[in-house]
Amino acid sequence: MTKAYTVLPCNGLDKCVGRITQEIALLLSEQSESKIICPVLYRVADKAYNKIANEMPLLVLDGCATRCASKLAAEKNLHIAKKIVVTEEAKAADIEIPLDLRMHETQMEFAQTIAKSLIPGKEERVETTQSGAFYPSDLSYESYRKDKFIFRVPTNKGFFFNENDVWVYISGSRARIGVTDYVQKSLSDIIFFSPPPIGTKVEQFDAAGEVESAKAVFEIISPVSGIVTAVNDQLVNFPERINENPYKQGWIVELELSNFEDDKDLLYSFEGYFPIMKRKVDAYHDKG
Repeated sequence: MTKAYTVLPCNGLDKCVGRITQEIALLLSEQSESKIICPVLYRVADKAYNKIANEMPLLVLDGCATRCASKLAAEKNLHIAKKIVVTEEAKAADIEIPLDLRMHETQMEFAQTIAKSLIPGKEERVETTQSGAFYPSDLSYESYRKDKFIFRVPTNKGFFFNENDVWVYISGSRARIGVTDYVQKSLSDIIFFSPPPIGTKVEQFDAAGEVESAKAVFEIISPVSGIVTAVNDQLVNFPERINENPYKQGWIVELELSNFEDDKDLLYSFEGYFPIMKRKVDAYHDKG
């Protein structure tokens, strides 16, 4: 039996990335039993699409960080089985996206490569791992209370922090990163998560995904350099897990380290970061 997707592409006809998502959707419908949801019609007349939206796993194809397709899926309360952001895939593959609307040979081949990787029976790269065998099962915290809010910071050996309020846990050549309590409480209810593609090369202080709430978009600035080996794709459908506990089920990505000996010179231990966090909390609440 041939597995297929219900495909919800970006509706951006005014950008090349939007054209690429639509080409991927078309290729999937031609080469498998996948069905396409028209995002424009789905906004205004969803009855015709509600049935197929639940028949097969939903594949969301976002063109860029605006994530119009993901937002539409959220509005319609759809469960996203898989999501691809074309700009992130292009960056990982070192593919240039032109400013004009017409796709050229390079972009056509790029769309075909993505579609081929999605067709059942084709080799797919592993998107995530939830094993986290190297990550401690029990965490110890130091807390700081401000009014009714409590901000926790892990004290376990192996944790480091940058000034952008992103933590990293180091074990040998592996690392897991996430945002701190200060970030998730400042953002309030987190509603979207955009991970980097597996295999992305990240330098220290590069973006390693982003999270978004009704208040703001927060770019996750990586504390370390390395190759993305796993992402917490549970956050795509359940980004609120970051609010529940950003140090456990709300972790962001895992990396294979490439230069930690140099990177650690620009990181803080718990003892260095905790007073920085306290000052930020005081300033934020005093301002509010």
